Amino acid sequence: MFRPALARVLGGGQALVAVLAFALGVAQAGITDGVRKEVLPNGLTLLVLENHKAPVATLNVFYRVGSRNEQVGRTGLSHLVEHLMFRGTKKLAPEEFSNIIQQNGGTDNAFTTADYTDYFELINRSHFDVPISLEADRMANFDPKGFDSEKAVVMEERRLRTEDDPEDALVEVTQAQAYLEHPYHWPVIGWMNDLRRLTLKDALDYHARYYVPANAVLVAVGDFRADEVLAELRRAFGSVPAGALPPKVTEVEPRQEGARRVVLRHAANLPAVVEAFHVPNYRSEKDSYALEIAAEILSDGRSSRLYHRLVLEKRLVVSVSASYDMTSFDPGIFWVAAQPRPGVTAAQVLNAIDREVDNLRRRPPGALELQKARNLEQAGFVFRQDSILEEAMLLGLYQLLGDYHMVDRYLENIERVGPGDVLRAARSYLVASNLTVGVLVPTGVLPHEASGGGGAVR
Repeated sequence: MFRPALARVLGGGQALVAVLAFALGVAQAGITDGVRKEVLPNGLTLLVLENHKAPVATLNVFYRVGSRNEQVGRTGLSHLVEHLMFRGTKKLAPEEFSNIIQQNGGTDNAFTTADYTDYFELINRSHFDVPISLEADRMANFDPKGFDSEKAVVMEERRLRTEDDPEDALVEVTQAQAYLEHPYHWPVIGWMNDLRRLTLKDALDYHARYYVPANAVLVAVGDFRADEVLAELRRAFGSVPAGALPPKVTEVEPRQEGARRVVLRHAANLPAVVEAFHVPNYRSEKDSYALEIAAEILSDGRSSRLYHRLVLEKRLVVSVSASYDMTSFDPGIFWVAAQPRPGVTAAQVLNAIDREVDNLRRRPPGALELQKARNLEQAGFVFRQDSILEEAMLLGLYQLLGDYHMVDRYLENIERVGPGDVLRAARSYLVASNLTVGVLVPTGVLPHEASGGGGAVR
C-alpha cells in the first residue's frame, strides 16, 4: 500500500474526487511513455526517462538478489554485501564512493529487501557522469576492506532493529512460523548465529554469483537528454563481463492447512499482536488488487474499520494497521498488527480484529467506502511519482517483476476492483486455516526506547 501523509488527509468528498480525476489523467498519460529501454550485449537492462521538473538526476541500480536467494546457514548475506559495496573496490578506498558523491553535491544510499537490492544516487544533472562511473566500477571491481568491522556493524543493526525492538521481534518470529519451507522464513537482516559465521569469501562468492549485468536493471531518471545518457551508460557498463546467470529460487511454500500461533516473551512496555494471512502476489491480478483495497478499507484513515472500531469506538488499542505488498516476487503476507492499551488483553484485541475481518468476509463494502479506498490507493500511487527517485524505483521494481509497463496499469486495475472482488479475496485468503497469530507477552519494561525500523537499510 502507498500511504503518504498527503493521501491520508484527503478525507472530504470533493478532495477525493479531484485526486481521482487527477490520478486517472496520469494513468492515461502514462509515466512509461517516455522510457527508453535497451539491453546491453552483456545482459544489463537499461531504462532511461527524461524528467525536466528540476535540474537533478537519479541513478538506481537494482540487483535481483535478496534474502530469498540465501541458503540455510548463510542468512543475512544479501544485506551484508550491500554494506560491503561501500567498503571499497580495486580502485576506491572504503567510503570513498560516498565521499565522491557528496563532494559533487549528491546523496547516495542503498537498501536490501527479501527480493532485491537497490543502490541509488541523487545528484545535480551536470555531475551525472560521477555516479555512472562509480556504479560501473563497483559492479566490476568489488574488493571490500574491513570485513570484520562491517559485519560487526550489521550485527549491531540486528540488535537495535530486532532484538531490542519487541514489535519487530514479534513480526520476525511470526513470519518464521508462517513460512516453514520458503526462504521468506528468515529475516532480511539474517539470523544472528548465521551472521557470526559469515566470511569474506562468502561475500566475494555471493557478489560474483549475483552481481552480474544480466541480473541487474539500471534506471536513470532526470533532467538530461536520454540519448546522451544512454551513450554514457553503454560506455561505462558495456565492458563489464556478462557472467553466468545465477540460480533461480525454486522453493514453494506448501499450502497452510490450519491456524498457527506463536508467543514471544520479551521486555516491552505494552503487549502486541499480529495476524499473518498467506496471500498471492501480483501474479494473481484480480486477487492482488482486491487485497490492496481490503487493506485500505481495514486501516487507512480515521474512518477505516479497524481504526474506527478499535481506536475510537472501543478504545482497545493505541495503534492498529493492515498492510499488503502485491509486488513481492513470491506469494506474500497480508498483515494486521495492533498494540493494546494498558489493561486490555491480547485476546480482547484479537477477538475485535477477527470480528472486523469476519465482517469483511460476510458483506461486500458499500459504494462510498469502496470508492474512498480506491481514491486513497490511487492518490498515494500518484503522489509517489512526484519524486524522480520514486519514479525510478517504481520503474525498476516493475521491470524486475517482468515489465516496467505494469506501472501504468496500476491505477486502472485499482479502479476496476468491485465489491464482489473484495468479498471474494477476503473469503479466499483472510480465513482461520490460512492464519498465523503472533502474541507479544511483556516480561518487563524496556530499559530504553528501542530504535525499531524493520527492513535492512544502510
